[in-house]
Amino acid sequence: MNDKNTSLEEFSRLLSIMDELREKCPWDKKQTNESLRKLTIEETYELAEAVLTGDDEGIRNELGDLLMHIVFYSKIGSEKGAFTIADVLKGINSKLTYRHPHVFGDVTVTGASEVEENWEKLKIKEDNGYKPVLSGVPASLPAIIKANRIQEKVRGVGFDWEKREQVWDKVLEEITELQREIENRDKNAIESELGDVLFSIINASRLYGIDPEAALEKTNRKFIKRFNYLEKETLKKGISLHNMSLDEMNVIWEEAKKED
Repeated sequence: MNDKNTSLEEFSRLLSIMDELREKCPWDKKQTNESLRKLTIEETYELAEAVLTGDDEGIRNELGDLLMHIVFYSKIGSEKGAFTIADVLKGINSKLTYRHPHVFGDVTVTGASEVEENWEKLKIKEDNGYKPVLSGVPASLPAIIKANRIQEKVRGVGFDWEKREQVWDKVLEEITELQREIENRDKNAIESELGDVLFSIINASRLYGIDPEAALEKTNRKFIKRFNYLEKETLKKGISLHNMSLDEMNVIWEEAKKED
């Protein structure tokens, strides 16, 4: 049996298991879209964690959990008479073929950037010629991911720097404006300008092909590791961090950096 047949067989088995669970399991029977939502978010973050750490086994496990959630939502949709898993699959299949005319049609592209531009243009056509470019950005996305997604979407319609190096002038401009508001001690203005600085840095990350969320998380992990080293070393010496000067801490901090 080839991989596709095995996949179809296992997917069919998952659908049957979900039918059984909704009929016979007290916990599964009482679940709703609303009750599943927070669990789905948690599973998504667990997948992101596995991706970030390069844990292939973890990725496999978390993908299974997310697939179960997709089947679960579809089962609930079927019970309500709203949609079935077949409708979900048909929808995504149609969308993918329509938005990839360079694969399933006669359109020619020269690279990934053209694919992105065509994708956004086709999305607008799907809504009878008008759909706000940023309407597809979920309001509930975390701010860093949302900023990155906003920037990707407006790039799709040509609103972007001609050369990526130009973004650094904008970064410096926003930092200068932030410094000015700090001097003025206007808290609201400082908050606004700090947001602009962060937005411009995220934009630079995008232009250089860096995922800002992943980059920040790696720095978080690096900081935690170094601070744990600092704390452990002080405990070995019978010293409390509260009784140490910053210079004394920095000596051990530099040791932690060397350990990296």
